Order: sequence, then C-alpha cells, then structure tokens
Amino acid sequence: MASIWSAPNPILFGFGAAAQTGAELIKLGCKKALVVFDKGVAAAGISARIIRILSHAGIQTVPFDGVLADPPDWSVEAAGALGASEKVDCVVGVGGGSSLDTAKGAKLLIANPPPLSRYYGREGVVTKPSVPLIAIPTTAGTGSECTPGGVITDTKRGIKTNIAGIGCAVTLGIVDPELTLGLPPSVTASTGMDALCHCAESLTSARANAVSAVTGREGIALVSKYLVRAVRDGSDRAAREGMMLASALGGISMSGALCHLSHDIGRSLGAKFHVPHGNGCAACLPQVLEAIAPVKAEQTRYFAESFGAALPPNAPPDEIGRAASDAARRLMKEISLPPLRELVPGLSGLLSVVPEEVVMQCEMAAKNGIVTSPLPVTRELISDILTRAYEEN
Repeated sequence: MASIWSAPNPILFGFGAAAQTGAELIKLGCKKALVVFDKGVAAAGISARIIRILSHAGIQTVPFDGVLADPPDWSVEAAGALGASEKVDCVVGVGGGSSLDTAKGAKLLIANPPPLSRYYGREGVVTKPSVPLIAIPTTAGTGSECTPGGVITDTKRGIKTNIAGIGCAVTLGIVDPELTLGLPPSVTASTGMDALCHCAESLTSARANAVSAVTGREGIALVSKYLVRAVRDGSDRAAREGMMLASALGGISMSGALCHLSHDIGRSLGAKFHVPHGNGCAACLPQVLEAIAPVKAEQTRYFAESFGAALPPNAPPDEIGRAASDAARRLMKEISLPPLRELVPGLSGLLSVVPEEVVMQCEMAAKNGIVTSPLPVTRELISDILTRAYEEN
C-alpha cells in the first residue's frame, strides 16, 4: 500500500504508487503534461506506461525523450521550449537524476525566460512560480524527487552547476520501487552508491543539522542492509523498496546540509571525464571518510560500524577513519563498482584538472556563504585524496 509523507515536497511512496500519477494531476487541475525521460527509460517501457496512465486519466501528453546524462544546458532549454510552445500546464519527469533535473529545468523555463544560465546558483536567484511538476524516479540514487533544485552542465564553462528556487520546485514526488525491478546490477550499484554518498556527506557536512543526523543515519543503515542484496538479485522487492527509501532519505538529508568532498570531486569527474555520477562520487569515498575522521569521528564511526566494523569504545580518530575507509572499499568491491583507475586512464590527467576545479567551485560557493566541507578545501587535500583513491581502491 502507498503511503504519503512530506520532505521539501510531498512524497507518495510504495509499490504501485505510479498508477496514481494521473489522479494526482487531476487533483492539481492539470490537463496537458510535458513528459520528460531518456531513451533508456523509453526502451524499458516505463515512459510508455506512465503516458498510458496519464491518457487513461484524460491528460494529454507531450513527450520529450531528449534527456542526456549530466544534462547539458542546451538540452534542458530544448525541453523547456517544447513545453512552452505546446502550452503544457504541468511537467512529469520520469527516470534517473538526469531526467528529473531536466524536468526541473523545463518547468523553470516554462514560466521564466531563457537562457537557463540566468538561474544558475543556489543563493540569491529569483524565479517565478511555474506549472506543477511530478517527479517519478526509476533509480534508487539521486533522491532528486525530494530536493528543491537540480544539477545542470554549463557547456560554456565546462562545469556542473545548480538551478534552484520556486521556479523548478517539485510539486509531488511519486516513488514506486516497482519501477526499479528491471535495473541492471551495474546501474543499481552506481546509483546506490550515490544515495550512500548523499547520506554520509550530509551527516558529516559542515552544515549538518538535526534532520540530516536522523535521515543520514537511517539512509546509511538501509544501504548497508539492502544494496548488496539489490545488486545480487534485482527482483528482491524488499531490497528495492529499502534502497528507494534510502535514496529518498538521502535527498531529504542533503537538502539542508548539502554534500561535500565526494560530490565535489564526483561533479568534476562527470563534467571533465564523463564519469557516471554515482561512480564518480563513490570513487574517492573511502579516502574522504579517512580524511574527515579527525573532525567528524562520531559520524564516521557510525558509518564504519553500520558496515560491520568492530571498533573499541576508545578508538582514536585515525583508527576510525581507517575502519570506515576499509568498509567503503569492501562494499565497492562486493558490488563490483569500477575503481577510479578504470574510470579515468592516467593519474596525471586527473591531477591537472580536478583539484583546481574543486577548489574553484568551493571558493565560489563560499562567497555566497556556503561551506560544506568539514575540512579546508585545498589543492593539496584534493590531490592527496585522488592519488590515494587511484592507487588504493
């Protein structure tokens, strides 16, 4: 049975929840929907299923299947232009994080004039309210159905950046674990690690709060219980439901606390080397955990113990950090997640690009009062994390 609960926006959660999409749009007074998805979701038959549900409810549909990984600004603008020209009164995003972020951008541009670059940034960006948006994830990873913004690739600068604000806010998230039953093991592993990074980073963020302390811990516990099961047996309904809950909790958890080093590095790996998002964020997680243990010992200890580490009560931070790092590394091997050296050939290429970009992004965020890393972000720190991840994982 589906149940409803609230995050930054309402969430309809449970097996079979997607069948209620049309009814929910009717409640919102909608008659014509821009349905945003990628070709993988189309090939799996999921977008056609959602479109049938909408049609049976009397909702007209305008499909947009041009979603690309790490959505480039121009493709998001194309989705928004289609929605505006067709005069849709709602948007439905179906898919992983790229589809949901594209849908958020399309919603924004239906009521706010292009180009999308006018709305980059988390703070101080003013947007007008737009049409309702229903976000339907088909992976257990991004938690984008629970977050008020999206991640877009700024193709002029070659970086990933954010859109946020009321103009792209989710009206309703519909989280149906049934939609993930067909995910292949590699996608399950990559997206699951993204969810884990959201929970671990928001728990240890410099902006961590009472909500992220609860949701981050519960998300980590769920991933420790269900990710390996979901990778090994994609038809395991309990595991799929547990991972979808972990993903949603990760989205809630990072909404206020935000993420830090693993995601900062992962965004750069995605923008510069086209590394899949979950793989990129997880690639340095063991080394990030070890680095932050001296200043986030209690939270890092929780991570380590959630994945089976046995630590004495008086364990010093360096021992806690090693245990957490070892636990993350064991998990990555157990789910066959490719190590960094298989994702990007050549350490020198990494070191010539990533540290500089991570520091630049963090400095830009700090100018707007946003500091998330529990450690000062320096080129030396990022270079050390990358080098060790390349050699150790």
